[in-house]
Amino acid sequence: MHIALTADPELPVPPGLYGGIERMIFALATGLVERGHQVRLFANRDSKVPCALHPYPADRSRGGLAVLRNTWHVSAGVLGKGVDIVHSFGRLAYIAPLLPVGVPVLMSYQRPITASRVKWAIRLSGGKIGFAGCSRYHMMAPAAENGKWFLVYDGVSESSYRFEPRIAADAPLIFLGRIERIKGPHLAIEVARQTGRRLWLAGNVPSAKEHQEYFATHIRPFIDGDRVRYLGPVDDRAKNELLGAGFALLMPVLWEELFGIVMAEALACGLPIIGLNRGAVPEIVQQGVNGFVCDSVEEMIAAVHRIPSIDRRACRQIMEERFSDRVMVDKYEALYLRLVDAGRSDGSRRES
Repeated sequence: MHIALTADPELPVPPGLYGGIERMIFALATGLVERGHQVRLFANRDSKVPCALHPYPADRSRGGLAVLRNTWHVSAGVLGKGVDIVHSFGRLAYIAPLLPVGVPVLMSYQRPITASRVKWAIRLSGGKIGFAGCSRYHMMAPAAENGKWFLVYDGVSESSYRFEPRIAADAPLIFLGRIERIKGPHLAIEVARQTGRRLWLAGNVPSAKEHQEYFATHIRPFIDGDRVRYLGPVDDRAKNELLGAGFALLMPVLWEELFGIVMAEALACGLPIIGLNRGAVPEIVQQGVNGFVCDSVEEMIAAVHRIPSIDRRACRQIMEERFSDRVMVDKYEALYLRLVDAGRSDGSRRES
């Protein structure tokens, strides 16, 4: 097939540091090319991908002129070019001109779903557009009540993450993600303090004032370089070392996490997960098998003492079977074939 992928323009594919969606798009593009498909990617000009790159003229998603330039760029790069299907991970506006012309389109959501935009896309496409959610929790949103929806979990590269079957007796707890309140790093500090485990924090502190104040008040005072260590943003190599050396990944999320690709990355290294029961966490964490789903910080503290019962090989196996790049490409490849099949029927609205 000839497949066009669209990303948002702000970050390159793959990203240098933070950027889970862009990392997943890179894995998808790579897997499709390896299977013999022709792929063109619309993304940031600094992207380094094994397929044809069509760099956006504007490197931001906001602003009327920037949106118009990027929208025209996508249309010009698809129409009349023999593209079989367009798969968008970026702004819906960028593919709007393609919806009425009959090119099969799949829209993958990695962020909260907006009902008005879904309905608008359905009307513009005559009901032919397909939508993909990254978790069952994601697709339970009222905004996903319309249209044809398909479940495709995000996947991480099997070859990029090294499985570590054994760790040091004093291995630290790990927190990896944006350092902001809804991610719960302050709760990770509390779990570490109550269990006597060291904690390594890694991730960027967003530049907005509220996040900087949160870091200064709730995180920085506890960083001593020994019991609590802050590593800052980490690249893929450092992430691999961090997750492979950890005792458990802490996911004390205070919002409804739609997927949480860091959990798949942790499992790839054999790292068990201890998370709060929010969003898609229970879909990824199998109780007592690859970690523990908890209803409170107190339960997270108790779960730390149960981590030695988790088989790190089971963690890796679950990643390979459910959350790997290979499985993700399998799912999307089958979905592309379905959507380009002229004789497809309108079946169930949600499929896995």
